[in-house]
Amino acid sequence: MKIIDSHGRLFGKLSLLDIGAGLILLFVVIGLFFIPGKSGSSIAQVAASQPIEVDVLVLGLSTPKPQELIKAGTTANFVIRNQPYGAIDIKNVEVLPRTVIASQPDGSIKALPDPRPEMGFSSNLLLTVEGKGQVTRNGPVLGNSNVKVGTPVEVEGPGYSFRASIIDVRVESAGNS
Repeated sequence: MKIIDSHGRLFGKLSLLDIGAGLILLFVVIGLFFIPGKSGSSIAQVAASQPIEVDVLVLGLSTPKPQELIKAGTTANFVIRNQPYGAIDIKNVEVLPRTVIASQPDGSIKALPDPRPEMGFSSNLLLTVEGKGQVTRNGPVLGNSNVKVGTPVEVEGPGYSFRASIIDVRVESAGNS
C-alpha cells in the first residue's frame, strides 16, 4: 500500500489538505489560549494609580466672562490627542490679563492692558485639572494617553468646548491627598 495515493490522501483515508488545515487551526488555538500577550492592564497597574495634575493653557477663548462658564471645583470631560479620558476635576481657573507691549520714551518696553475693544471678547486662561493615572517609564499616563508638555487637549463642559495645550504636568504621591 502506498503512503500517498493518486488523490493526495494519506494511506487512502486522510487528505493532505485536511491535515494542513487541521494543523493551522491547532496552532491558532494554541496561540490564542496558551501563549500570553501584552494586551490589557494588570491589577498592579490599576492599583498604582495616583493623582496627576496638569496645567492647561487656553489662548483666545471667545467669551467675555470665562469665569462664569468654567469654575473651580467642577468636572469636565477631558480629551487627550482625540482620545477621550473621561471626567476630570477642575482645581483652579486663572484668567490671564490681555496685554500689549508698548515702547517707552527712554527705550524700554512695558506691558500694558490691551486697549482694543474687540479684545474684551477674547480670554486667555490657565486651568489646573487633576485626574487619576499611572506613571510609566515614558511618563505620566491618563487613560491610555501619555500627558506631556505640548500635548493638545480638549476640555468640554455643559456650556463650553475648547482646545488647549498642556504646559505643565505634576505627579502627586497618593499619600499627600
